[in-house]
Amino acid sequence: MNIQAVHDSISRLASLEFSRSGGPGGQNVNKVETKVRVRIAFTAIEGLSAAERFRAAEQLSSRMDSEGCVYVAVDEERSQEANRRIALARLAELVVKAGRVPKKRIATKPGRAAREARLSSKKKQAEKKTGRSRPEY
Repeated sequence: MNIQAVHDSISRLASLEFSRSGGPGGQNVNKVETKVRVRIAFTAIEGLSAAERFRAAEQLSSRMDSEGCVYVAVDEERSQEANRRIALARLAELVVKAGRVPKKRIATKPGRAAREARLSSKKKQAEKKTGRSRPEY
């Protein structure tokens, strides 16, 4: 998977929507549309193999609408251009990350120090409980 190819296809094919952004910025917030919402049809994204596309579609299903478009909205910066760059990069990174196969976890046993810490904690807890019981005469 090539992140650059994915980013290029998103940059070319994505539709951008601009709106007013909340947050700090004074009067600038009320008159400049700096919030960017990037929308792209998932099937139009290039640079993914069939397996990566399937995995990414499963991972990004919560970000897709009924038409199969993926959305990302950014309003972090006070400049529309900066938000546009961030949104495109974030969408490309999201798609690439979702398409990757996660590493298999190799099961390991706890180390000696961990086992000893667990046993000492259990012993301490048992002593605490024993100390709460009635004394025998």
